[in-house]
Amino acid sequence: MTAALGERPLLVFQHVACEHPGIFREFLAADGIGWQAVELDAGEPIPDLSGYSALWVMGGPMDTWQEAEHPWLADEKRAIREAVIDRGLPFFGLCLGHQLLADALGGEVAPGEPEVGVMTVSATPEARESPFLRGLPQTLTALQWHGAEVTRVPDSARVLMESPACAVQAMSVGDRAFSVQFHVELTPSTVSDWAEVPAYRRSLESTLGAGALGDLEQRLASHMEDFNAVSRRLYENWTAAVTGG
Repeated sequence: MTAALGERPLLVFQHVACEHPGIFREFLAADGIGWQAVELDAGEPIPDLSGYSALWVMGGPMDTWQEAEHPWLADEKRAIREAVIDRGLPFFGLCLGHQLLADALGGEVAPGEPEVGVMTVSATPEARESPFLRGLPQTLTALQWHGAEVTRVPDSARVLMESPACAVQAMSVGDRAFSVQFHVELTPSTVSDWAEVPAYRRSLESTLGAGALGDLEQRLASHMEDFNAVSRRLYENWTAAVTGG
């Protein structure tokens, strides 16, 4: 049996230092849930999963298929499969973490139409029965920043959200694993921090044009209260779903 949230720390896989749990750090602290980050891109080893109550996997500038450039991706996928399938640990994935969940469990990820900026995602019919999206509207406004996408979900997955350019914007696997392609961890400094990553800056400017950073920061600031309200609801839904609350 897995440990209850808070009894053991929550394990977080990070792939670049600036892409951390963001606003969720406040929610975890308020609930007394400790967490430990493993910076995989910096060579930190994956610890024994038995010491943790859940696994979160964040975004990053690499792609799931780049194991030659980032050999630790293979170990990460094995750890995700162990966590979700073998141990039944609660799981939450964002952007690359969403794609890694699909890949690790037998789905497929491939280059897709880039989505960068403030866009909308919509719930699928299957979302009506999902505890992970309880209390949320049919359509959400969210930050997108990706050029790859899940093209085939694992056999055990349910697609919960979609957009015109990306058919798998959110999915669940069983009743303890949930992931989203879009970003919900936003803080006021998120966009400026991410723009310091060369790969992110290139995708931003190639999609939205030179000088797009300032406009995107303004749009994020104008929506931040709404974004964080969605983050809070998703966090509460995830916590209730994985604990049976």
